[in-house]
Formats: sequence, C-alpha cells, structure tokens
Amino acid sequence: MPAHLITRRPGADRRSSRGAGRLRAAALGTAFVAVLTPVLSACGGDSAASSGGSTLKWTSSYFPTHWDPVVGGSGAQFRELALAYASLTRTDESGKAVPDLAKSWEYNDKGDEITFHLRSGLKFSDGEPVDGAAVKEAVERAQKQKNSALFGDLTSIESVDADGLDAVLHLSQVDYQIPQLLGQRVLQIASPKAAKNPEKLDQNPVGAGPFVVTQVIPGTKALLKKNPDYWDAKNIHIDNVELTSAPDASTVVSGLRTGVYNFADLDPSQASAAKKAGLDVFVQPGFNASNLSLNVNKAPFDNDKVVDAVRHAVNRKEFVDKLTFGYGEVTDQPFPKGYEAYDPESEDAYPYDPAKSKKLLAEAGYKSGDIKLNLVIPAEDPQAEIVQSQLAKVGIKVTIKIDKNWATPFFAKDLTFSLYGTTGRDSAAQTLTAHFGPNGPLNLSTPYEPDGFEAAIAKVRETPLDAPEYTRVLQAATRAGLESKALVFTYSQPNLIAKSKSISDLPKNPAHIDWTGVTISGAN
Repeated sequence: MPAHLITRRPGADRRSSRGAGRLRAAALGTAFVAVLTPVLSACGGDSAASSGGSTLKWTSSYFPTHWDPVVGGSGAQFRELALAYASLTRTDESGKAVPDLAKSWEYNDKGDEITFHLRSGLKFSDGEPVDGAAVKEAVERAQKQKNSALFGDLTSIESVDADGLDAVLHLSQVDYQIPQLLGQRVLQIASPKAAKNPEKLDQNPVGAGPFVVTQVIPGTKALLKKNPDYWDAKNIHIDNVELTSAPDASTVVSGLRTGVYNFADLDPSQASAAKKAGLDVFVQPGFNASNLSLNVNKAPFDNDKVVDAVRHAVNRKEFVDKLTFGYGEVTDQPFPKGYEAYDPESEDAYPYDPAKSKKLLAEAGYKSGDIKLNLVIPAEDPQAEIVQSQLAKVGIKVTIKIDKNWATPFFAKDLTFSLYGTTGRDSAAQTLTAHFGPNGPLNLSTPYEPDGFEAAIAKVRETPLDAPEYTRVLQAATRAGLESKALVFTYSQPNLIAKSKSISDLPKNPAHIDWTGVTISGAN
C-alpha cells in the first residue's frame, strides 16, 4: 500500500507491509492468481525486427483512440499508453504503490498534503525536463481540460505547488489513497510543452515512458522504439514495438501462430484454440466488472420499482456461461469476489427472480410491453443481446442502438440506458467514487449518489491503508455505494493474454501490463 508517514525510504514506509499483504491475499487470491503460464522455452525467431533487435508485435483490441493520457487514460487503453508515458507511481505484484517518476514521497502529519520527490535528470522524449512543474501541469490539465476523462478521479487534489524536483499536492481532505490512485493509469504525465497543443498530442504522444512513439497511423498502428533516457532503461530489454489494432477475434490466434504478432489480449472464446496452437495463455490479474448503467434522472428509471424490477430480471449466470468460457464469475459489485473491497454482506441482494420483477413493474403501473428502451452501445456486443432477451422475459422491450460516438453522450450523462465494463482503479476507493460519486465518470445518473456514500468514502480516504480497520471501512463504503439505483453489475472476467513462447513471463501486476525485465528470445 502507498506511503503515508513521513519517511525518506523510496515510495513506502514501515506501516505499509500489512496493507500490501492484505491486498495481495485478496486482489491476487484464488479468483486471480491461477496464472496459466507454462514454463517458457527459448524458441522461435519470430521476434527479430528486420533492422535487428527484439521486437514486440502486440495486437490489441484496445488500440488507443486517443494518445493524450488526459483523454484516453480512463479506459483499458491505459495499458498501451504506458508504453510511451510514465507516472509518479506504479503498482507492483502485490498492488502496492512503488516509485516510478517519483523516487519517494511523504505525507504531512495531518494527511492532507503529500510531497512527491522526482528523480533527477529525467527528460521527456522532446527534451523537456521531468520536474515538479510538469506534475503541476499534468494535474491541472487533467482537472480542467474540457475533454478530460480524469477530472472525476482527482477531486481530492485542491492545488499543486512545484519546487524544482518536488511536487506538493494540497488536498481538500485527508486522503491516504493518493499514491495508490496515481499508480499509472490516472496520471500518466505528458510533456508540458507538447500538452500546450492537446489536439496534436492526441496523435503524437510525448512522454517519459520506456518507449518513444515514432509513428502513429490513427486507429490502426503505432511504431515505438526503446527510450534510452527512461529512468529504468537498463531493465527494458525490448528494442522496438509494433502495436496494431486487433482484427476479428477469430483471426488473432492464427496471427500469433504464424508470427504476424507475438503478443495479444485474447477473447475467452479463443483461449482453447490458442493453447492448442502451442501459445502461452495466461491470466493477468485484474479488477474487471461489467454493468448495466441506468439514468435515474430519466423515465422509466426515475421510478424505484422499475429499477428494482431490472435488478431482479438480470440472470448473471447466463452472462458467465455464454461469454467467459470458464474464466469469469458472477458479481453484483464493481469488483470480483475475493478482492479486498468486495462486500460479502451485499452479495446477492437482488437475486434473479423474473416473477418478482413482473410484480414490481405491475406495482409501478406498467403492463407488459409498456416500457420500451433504447440500449445504446458503441459496437456490437453479445452482452446487449443477453440483456435484451432477459428484459423481454419480464415484459420490457429493448432495442439495441449502436453509436460509434457513444462516449460523448455517455460521459455527458445524456443516455438513459447503456452498458459499461470497468477495468477498475489501483485505488479501490477511487473505483467506488467513479461508479457512485456525484461526479463519477461511470455514474450515468450524475449528480445523484446514494445516501451515506459520501461520508463512507470520506472515512475510507482518512483511514491509513495498513490500519486494522481498513478492510471493514472499505467494505462499508462498497455497501453504501451499492444502494445506488444507477448500476446493475453482472459479471467479471480476468485479463486473458496469449503470447509466443519467445516472450518471457510478465510481472503479474494487477490490471497492468509491465515490460520491466521482459525478454524476447531469438533477437539479433
């Protein structure tokens, strides 16, 4: 867990170990750590680029639409953005915040101010210095830029002072979650000079990460080379990266088998074929959870009985059985079971009961077929068809509408009904806030929040992460959040990855893809 006492040890303190161990036991528990990677063999020469050196050929179904981390850092594409950008902190295999651009940090005695000390001599790929001023610019841009997807994650940060290599974050409340929150995805830092033109930065990333982008073909391909100025360059053993947008899921395995790619995120439906092809298939731990998003500010969801009817109409097991091929599990929370923030007391609060659903709709004054909903999603998704079928059984007619620009009305809270899948945050408190807070980006019903949630989450933030009561306080906040009428959670599945045997094991950092220490055999 992150540092929160005054200390000069890099990134952590003497009170961190119990909290980190607790997260390791939970977040990396039986739901996650059955890593399937077999012993790797040094075989194949498919990794050598024509110009020599080791080349990672990664095809991703989350190819970045936006390379500005303020815009694109909220979704699963943060894993790809991490090729070019680094953050103040990162998370290790236990989920603990450890140094990245910042070599150390400490809180003041009260817990409402944290100072990050950056490493000396670091530069962005355009030559600009990585210093306190760059951190200040990154935070303020994430808070204020009109199209920022991160502003709701940074509400605890009131202001930032820059002093050479130090960045002092003044907080609006006691908040021991900050190092954890900034553990990569929420504050990937861009060059302030490049960020003066956000539109240009959006397709020409300039960061201080392990790789430098040399070419971007929007939506299709990006080429990167190793950054010799990266602070941990000695532990980056990959020379080049070819990142491409994944084709149809059914063709990924053949591309991996023939060497067109050597690394790919994998749809569960393809896992068996990938194993048969001799590829390494493994589970990268994650915090993923899918949900139905409802807008309680719009009819018919402004009626609590209709919301409860939808809750009881959802058969979570059908999602697991039809979509996850044995890798997923049901969840009625924004976390998988076994994770520290998962609240056992709230489990199965609204069990599948279509008869009760019909009764609630009748009590709300609706006959079968009266409620007609548009389910707006960004692309074809089998989840939508399951929702459509399940709600039809209780008399709610759902029409699936595909809008490629779905994100604009979703984050503007203009939609009535949609689907969302979260990859979580490194800070469990921030995952809760993102879903249930009045400004939460994943709360389609903004500014609505459930009664008691604000006080519950404030208590989490002011509780040191290694305190004996932390888990109890965190689960109480989950319980308060789940009183929300705006979300119906369905299922969780881990991150499945397939790769050539020429690529060594990856660090098992929850939700992240970390290339530190990874090698590719057969390179020139």
